[in-house]
Amino acid sequence: MLDATPMLEINDVSKVYPGRRGMFGKSSEVHALNKVSLSVNRGESFGLVGESGSGKTTMTRSILQLERPTSGVIRFKGQDMAHLSPLEMRQLRARIQIVFQDPYASLNPRMSVHDIVTEPMLIHMQSLGLNSRERTDRAAELLSLVGLGPQHLRRYPHEFSGGQRQRICIARALASGPELLILDEPTSALDVSVQAQVLNLLFDLQDKLGLTYFFISHDLAVVRYLCDRVALILHGQIVEEGSSNEIFDNPQSDYAKMLIGAMPEVRV
Repeated sequence: MLDATPMLEINDVSKVYPGRRGMFGKSSEVHALNKVSLSVNRGESFGLVGESGSGKTTMTRSILQLERPTSGVIRFKGQDMAHLSPLEMRQLRARIQIVFQDPYASLNPRMSVHDIVTEPMLIHMQSLGLNSRERTDRAAELLSLVGLGPQHLRRYPHEFSGGQRQRICIARALASGPELLILDEPTSALDVSVQAQVLNLLFDLQDKLGLTYFFISHDLAVVRYLCDRVALILHGQIVEEGSSNEIFDNPQSDYAKMLIGAMPEVRV
């Protein structure tokens, strides 16, 4: 049974980008998010679904405090993230990690797998307290956890397939001991068969480590497979939210019906 305790709370968050001056005058403001409210409970997989330009990326950047919302509040385990000091924010980032969409672009080709996976341990050395040998042992343990092995530590990203690279990205995200993983379309750049392997890995990791997932995607089939609850975002606004069964079996909004109707294996 899922824990109903909110881990991540997003309350009335808006983000407005000012217009830019150009040759033909000033462009209009861009309302990337408009009073978005969501709650992600401890131990669940929450899916945020939307097309390109719907506000998914701005939402992600706001959660990570890479963008400051124009208004509204984002809380992690009850803490208002906007009011944290730089040191407190640094400590918090160990508990919130992200897996990016493109495993080819998100790994430094000049770094070995060992250095890639141990880098977060170095950044958060003060809280983790691992020496050099312990960091190497932990990296080997994480690689085994994601289906690779210690023999891969001294290799470089170009020696791996796309699916293997995404496993390395997941191992890196786990290195600081996070509680919340933001998964930014982590399977969309992979072949279908490899997508299934990575999704099953995410299931296993959540079960073993008690992780909470905030899963961002435009692929409803993947979201239905992985997520307990789903919200649909369009033009910066949440148009529908509910359990996966509610959204897929009884969609209420025209937007949800349109997206689900485009899935060949689903009939509304």
